[in-house]
Amino acid sequence: MDEGFKPASARLTWTVGGLVRAIADSLASRFASVTVEGELSGFTRAASGHCYFSLKDADGGNALLRCALFRRTAAMLDFQPADGQRVQIRGRVALYEPRGDLQFVAEAMRRAGAGALYEQFLRLKARLEGEGLFDADRKRELPAYPRRIGVITSTAGAALHDVLTALARRAPQVEVFVYPSLVQGADAPSSVMAALAQANARRDAELLILCRGGGSLEDLWAFNDERLVRAIVASELPVIAGIGHETDITLADLAADLRAPTPTAAAELAAPSRQECLGQLAHLEQVLQRRVRRELDTAAQRLDRVALRLARPAEGLARQRRRVALLAQRWGQVLPRWEGLQSQRLAHLAQRHRLAAPQLLRNGQQRLDGLAARLAALDPKQVLARGYAWLDDGQGRALSSIGQLEAGQQLRAVLADGEAALQVLSLKRSGDGSGPPPPVKRRRKATKD
Repeated sequence: MDEGFKPASARLTWTVGGLVRAIADSLASRFASVTVEGELSGFTRAASGHCYFSLKDADGGNALLRCALFRRTAAMLDFQPADGQRVQIRGRVALYEPRGDLQFVAEAMRRAGAGALYEQFLRLKARLEGEGLFDADRKRELPAYPRRIGVITSTAGAALHDVLTALARRAPQVEVFVYPSLVQGADAPSSVMAALAQANARRDAELLILCRGGGSLEDLWAFNDERLVRAIVASELPVIAGIGHETDITLADLAADLRAPTPTAAAELAAPSRQECLGQLAHLEQVLQRRVRRELDTAAQRLDRVALRLARPAEGLARQRRRVALLAQRWGQVLPRWEGLQSQRLAHLAQRHRLAAPQLLRNGQQRLDGLAARLAALDPKQVLARGYAWLDDGQGRALSSIGQLEAGQQLRAVLADGEAALQVLSLKRSGDGSGPPPPVKRRRKATKD
């Protein structure tokens, strides 16, 4: 007999149910009403209305407590629970007998502030957003019709299967390249960055899809790594992010050139549907055929007109002869009229010339006579004949002011019929000197030239 066992009469043997119930009674008696504070993780709401989640320490410890929040209690909450929130829960510790799992049955819940991970997420998001890493004008344009697409994800996850299935259904002509990577855990950011660098170095694809399935905030925390966000921004290939479910938002989503709510949606956004492309090609083919037929019809009509003209050249020559004859007839009618008009115009001009010539001569003679009279009136000899004399200093310089004279100065006077030599005896200004001086009486010598 095994020494580890004793006869039933010597010790009590528990059934599984009995032991579980005994443990449950012990927990219920000791932890009938307790309050615990922690961070929500993996929060889900079942169709029945009951909520199930885990509670962990906000300082990042490994302890984890499974919790249940029944429908009636959940309906009394004044907020919407979400992963990452820090909460205080009042309830009791119980043992779920069908599985023997320890769980905390919540009887009341209130918010105690955002969880540590969520607070870190918000701080990092604000800082990177301030640097402009999430700006829309920085994002690259996606190719409209890519022929090669790269997928960065875990080969063991369902996300890869969803992407490949969607691409095979929508765009079977697209070639897919898979760059395996970790998508959860401490090494996931470095692994994704290495796959991203490999894809940019090899240039097998025209754009990249970064994807993984849904999960809690800590499950997706690798995609909030700052190094990974900067690597996505620095990528030369455009990146589509399809991380988690529609409600899951990571910093990698914000840094990517396009965010998709799910991995399947990322595949649908990456490449257009083959049926849509074929429909567009069919439409373009119809448009091109109509235009070609129209151009061919126009060219055929032009060719018919040219062929018709070439088939009967005699008609063209006859038409030209008729035109030439018509022009000659018109010229024969116009030329005599034109010559008659020109003859009449020349006769009229000749008559005007005959009438105007004597008058022009008379006008010219009168003008010459008037100019001759004006010239004669300006002749200095006419002035001398009226009793005036030309007075100069003997060297030809005219004298017009008493200021040019001196007593005893020798002068020359030119008269109408000769010259006389004069000498200044005395000088006297007339008035205040502002007006012209009076005539100077000069002594005339008896001698003449």
